[in-house]
Order: sequence, then C-alpha cells, then structure tokens
Amino acid sequence: MSTSAAFIAIVGRPNVGKSSLMNRILGAKVAIVSDKPQTTRTRIMGVLTQGECQLVFIDTPGLHKPRTKLGESMVKAVDESVGDVDVCVLVADASEWQPDRLPPAEEDLIARFHKDKTPALLALNKIDLIPDRARLLAIIASYAARYDFAAVVPLSARSGDGVAALTDELKAFASEGPHFFPDDSLTDQSERTLAAEIIREKLLRRLTHEVPHGLAVGIEKFADRQTAEGEDILDVEAVIYCEAESHKGIIIGKGGAMLKAVSTQARQEMERFFGCKVNLRCWVKVKEDWRNRPGLIHQFGLD
Repeated sequence: MSTSAAFIAIVGRPNVGKSSLMNRILGAKVAIVSDKPQTTRTRIMGVLTQGECQLVFIDTPGLHKPRTKLGESMVKAVDESVGDVDVCVLVADASEWQPDRLPPAEEDLIARFHKDKTPALLALNKIDLIPDRARLLAIIASYAARYDFAAVVPLSARSGDGVAALTDELKAFASEGPHFFPDDSLTDQSERTLAAEIIREKLLRRLTHEVPHGLAVGIEKFADRQTAEGEDILDVEAVIYCEAESHKGIIIGKGGAMLKAVSTQARQEMERFFGCKVNLRCWVKVKEDWRNRPGLIHQFGLD
C-alpha cells in the first residue's frame, strides 16, 4: 500500500486555540498554551502518522499588527507558512463572532487565500460555548459567504469534539509519496527547545501586563547523567531573559518565590515529558529591548 503526506498550516488571530488544536490532534503537547497573545512565536511542526498517511501540521503565530522586530518576524512566519503548504486550516473563535463583521486579521488571511487560491478548511473552535444551534449556523454562513472553504468543521479543542472529523477532512489533501518524518515522530522541535518552551509557558501563566511579552528562555546546559545507583538524571540549566530590571525583580519574586514556583512546575512537566528525573536550575538576566535587536532574536532562535 502506498504512503501519502500533506503539509498543513494552522493559521488565525491570537488566542483562538491554534496550539491547543494541534496538541489535541496529535494527542500530545508539543506547543505551549497560555491566555497571553503571541504565545507561539515561531513555526512549530507537529506530526501525525495514521497508517499510510502522514499529516505535518505547522502551528503559526497569531496574525497581528507587529510593533517590534520580533513581531515582524512572527508575521513573516505566518505569511511564509500560508504559501508553503498543501492546505490551510483557519481557526476561528466561534464564541467571539459578531454578525456581519470578521476580525481584520481573519479578513487579511481570507484575502490571502483568494489571492493565492489556497485550499482552506475552517475550524470553528469553542463550540462548547455556543449552545444556540441557530447562532452556530449563522456563524458558518458568515464565513462561507467570504470564502469557498473545502469544509467547515465546528469543534472544541478543549473537549476534543469534532477534532477527529477535521483530521479526516485533512487526509483528503495528502498526496501519494514518502513520509517526511519517521512514523513515530511528534515534532521537529529539539528537546532543548521543548525544555525552554515549558519554562516560558509556566512564566506566561503566572505573569501579567507587559512582562510576559518581553521574555525569552535560553538553555545553557542539557545533559544526561547517571548516578552511582544507576538513576538517570537530566541536568538542565536555563537563563530567563527579560527587558528591564523591574521585570527581573517580578520574575524572581519576593524571596525568590516566583522563580522557585515556576522552576518547580517546569521541572515537574519536564519529568513527565522526558520520562526521567530532572535537575533544573534557572537564572534571570536583563537584555534591554531585545525584541528589537535582530542579533538577539537570532540568538534566541526566533527569526
């Protein structure tokens, strides 16, 4: 039996559930999730292989109007992803729909679909928050009037309802050919990158205002060792970068409480993900205005 594969870009505005949807499809967490805009900063690939069919998902940053060099890089990642795939999935938050009006970011994406004649599916997320079937039908109609979507799939990334139906629809776009990743792959991200993102997620979930947007995490050490008793331990040393001394104090917290709590939560998730004991040490450093410094953006792997 011949194999087939498809590349799929998951696009949409910030906080509509793109990363949550990819994680749900894969059945594993490969992209961090928070309620902060622009949580996803780069293109993240997730791989689903079912039988002879392999679907390669590209989770993109939320489309927004950039205010920094980092923001420009994020928007560029979305633009490149739309042009490089077999099909796009536009994820929209059904719970925030307004009659006769779509958010500007979605209008921009749909305009891009028209321009490039891009095959696209619409994933209407958060239908668990829309109990009124008549309203749901109105939402579907408003999007269908703007673009000839190959399919419209109402779903809930949180509960999983409708996600299998979306996956089945996407398999129709797979072309005969070899798989691009080993069949047991989940993501193209390195273990070091995953560790950094786990730490950043815990920070995002605890911090507010401007601080979360100015965070980056670099992994200085990522090494396995074995104790005299034969126990496997993963040593991870990370530096949390922020943009101001005042932010550094907030991240560390009174008596180091915030940094300790973040480190504990990150270590526990790493142990579950990597399947071994983790020795995590974190430091905080200031890099002023790093989001507008291309050299630092490159250093953090965000370009």
